[in-house]
Amino acid sequence: MGLIPVAALAQGAEPVLDIHQHTNYSGRTDDELIAHQRAMGITKTILLPAGSKYGLAAGCGGNDTVVALARAYPEKFLFFANELPDIPQTKSVLEKFLKAGAIGIGEQKFHVECDSKAMQLVAEIARHHGVPVLMHFQYKTYNLGIERFYKMLDKYPTVNFIGHAQTWWGNIDKNHDQSVMYPKGPVVPGGITDRLFSDYPNIYGDLSAGSGLNALLRDEDFARDFLKRHQDKLLYGSDCNDRIGTGKPCSGSQQLATVRRLAPDAEAVRKMLYGNAVRLFKLS
Repeated sequence: MGLIPVAALAQGAEPVLDIHQHTNYSGRTDDELIAHQRAMGITKTILLPAGSKYGLAAGCGGNDTVVALARAYPEKFLFFANELPDIPQTKSVLEKFLKAGAIGIGEQKFHVECDSKAMQLVAEIARHHGVPVLMHFQYKTYNLGIERFYKMLDKYPTVNFIGHAQTWWGNIDKNHDQSVMYPKGPVVPGGITDRLFSDYPNIYGDLSAGSGLNALLRDEDFARDFLKRHQDKLLYGSDCNDRIGTGKPCSGSQQLATVRRLAPDAEAVRKMLYGNAVRLFKLS
């Protein structure tokens, strides 16, 4: 698919595939998004659309907007398909955009049980089309019941799921209080998320946003071991709505620096920033 520009190869630049960005994120324009990704040094970006009735809580653009931007700049962007999982149009909308070239489904960020009939429909569509599903887990808000998510992994062993957001990353800790969105302090190994990565081949982790960054910074000794153990399951994403692409306001650039600093070696860095995504999304 030619993901690495010839110029970047000539300069010996490290490729970075950002699996999590949005159009119109908090009002950010397409031109501002392009500049933001350039400032972060992103090689290629996957755009995640909102469903038809909600803007993923941040006014993000829907399916038509991500298709338009990806077609205008095919060297810069790829896109997912998305729709609410529990409405009559779910199947027809998802299949329409998957047939148009979407390489995944998500970000699924809706108030449903994570193992509900609605999410099973999404998984069945993903299985039929051979694409992953990216899910936003947030206690009492989105994709409820993370403690039951293993049932989906068991029922759909050929579907690759990608976990994301506060409740996903909080649960690296065995003693996680589900009501806390950004926990601090030492991590006790063996949390729900940690175990799922170890026990199931069809689950991956989206490192994006403040939740992913917090998971690595709260206990750096744990994080170093976590990145080493799960280096084949972790995917870099930014999911930041700033317009600069550098510095403290940009969680994406902070996460890049954190992965590079805490990863066990250069090979692991390349996997998490690029290689795992290329393999998962069948881009090579």
